[in-house]
Amino acid sequence: MPVIRINSVESSPQLHGTSRPAWPLLHRLGRGPGPVIVMIHGYKYEPGHARHCPHRHILSLHPAAQPDAWPRPLGFGANRPAADHHNPDGEGLGIAFAWNARGALWAAQARARDAGRVLARVIGELHRLAPTRPVHIVAHSMGTEVALEALHHLPAGAVNRIVSLTGACYRSRTAVALTTPAGQSAELINITSRENDPFDFLFERLITPPRPGDRSIGQGLDGPGIVTLQLDCPGTLDHLDRIGLPVAPPQRRICHWSSYTRPGVLQMYSALLRRPAAFPLDALRRGLPATPAPRWSRLITLPAGPGGLRLTQNPS
Repeated sequence: MPVIRINSVESSPQLHGTSRPAWPLLHRLGRGPGPVIVMIHGYKYEPGHARHCPHRHILSLHPAAQPDAWPRPLGFGANRPAADHHNPDGEGLGIAFAWNARGALWAAQARARDAGRVLARVIGELHRLAPTRPVHIVAHSMGTEVALEALHHLPAGAVNRIVSLTGACYRSRTAVALTTPAGQSAELINITSRENDPFDFLFERLITPPRPGDRSIGQGLDGPGIVTLQLDCPGTLDHLDRIGLPVAPPQRRICHWSSYTRPGVLQMYSALLRRPAAFPLDALRRGLPATPAPRWSRLITLPAGPGGLRLTQNPS
C-alpha cells in the first residue's frame, strides 16, 4: 500500500471511507524504508464530498480519471521493486491528508489549523516510530496553513522539507512557525507565481493579517532555511533547467493551480523531496534572479513608447 488516505475528523486521524482510526495502519507501515511524503490539498475540497473529495481528485492514485493528481508523479503507485535509480529506498510511504476546506474562507482557515494539529499527531507518531526516517510535506494553497500549524506541535527533526505550492498564508504566520523547534530544523521551498496574484490579493482582503501591513508568502520569503522559486520567471526556469529540473513555461496569465498542473512541476517536487542531497537549498538559490517580479507584472505591461502602464488583454 504506497499511499494511506487519512482524513482529519473531530481532532483525530481517520482512515478515509471508514470510521476507523489511522493508528494501526500507521504503526504497521511507519517503520518501512524510504521517505514519507505527506500531500495536503487546499481550499474547496472536503473528504467524502460527492463532487469535491480530494481522494478522487488531486490525491488520487488513478491518473486516468484525474491527470493532475499528485501521487504517481511524486513516485507512488508504480509497483516498483524495493529500490531503483530514482528511488533508492523504494517508493516510501505516501500520506494523502484531507480536511474540510469548504465554506467561507475564514472558516476554512480555522479548520486548517485544527487539521494541522491532527497532522502533527500523525507526523509525531511516525517520528516516534522511526526517528531517522525523513518526513516531507507538499501542500497547495491553504494546505500550507495545515503544514505550518503542525510545526507548532512537533519536536525538532520531525519534518525535513516542506514544498508550499502558492501557499495561502501570511509571511508573519510563516515566520513564527519556522521559529518553532520543528520549524528551525525544516527546510521550506516556497513555490510562487504571478499567475496567482489575484488569489493572493483576495486572500489578503478576506483574511485579517496577523500584523498590519502583512503580505502573503506569494510575495516571497527569505531566510537560511527558505528558498522561493517563482515559476513564471524565465530566469528561474532557466536556472532550474540547468540544474536538471525542467519545468514548462506558464500558459496563462491567471491560474491558481499551475503550481501542480504545469508540465514538469510534480516531477520536480518528487526530485526535491526524494533526493534532497542532490538539490540542496544553496544550489536552488544559486542562479536565481536577485528579486522576484512585482505583483501584477503578468497583468500589467509597460508600453514601448511614452504613456503609462496598460492592462494586458484577455487574461485566461
